[in-house]
Amino acid sequence: MDLNLQRDWQPLLEQLQPLLPILTVTGVVMAVASMLAIPWLLVRMPQDYFNTPSRPLHYRGPLGWCLWLVRNALALVLLAAGILMLVLPGQGILTILIALMVSTFPGKYRMERAIMRRPRVLRAANWIRRRYHKPELNPPRDTERP
Repeated sequence: MDLNLQRDWQPLLEQLQPLLPILTVTGVVMAVASMLAIPWLLVRMPQDYFNTPSRPLHYRGPLGWCLWLVRNALALVLLAAGILMLVLPGQGILTILIALMVSTFPGKYRMERAIMRRPRVLRAANWIRRRYHKPELNPPRDTERP
């Protein structure tokens, strides 16, 4: 490592050193949580989930808005932790992906379909569904393309 770069990062690393155990435990917890959550979500997903033109919008009452707020606040915390874990010990990329899954933002459904259009991703998702005796997911149609 370049000596000047090391000197520039040294104060930041010294300040973050007390957080290293917390970030490491968070990374391990997130890895275990993703190993449980991803199959759970995939198994409960309808077979034609990726073939509807858009996600249905439901009326949200006060409780629904509170849950939406808590969900997106959690996603922001996970996103910040994931970014920190890119340079510190932990599962940074995985934590960022979980933050995206938890959050709600414009274009999320389109992004989910784009990811599922990748043959290896769809094959892995369907492998998990077969293990739980669920029908395979239908591949997403190219609804955005002319």
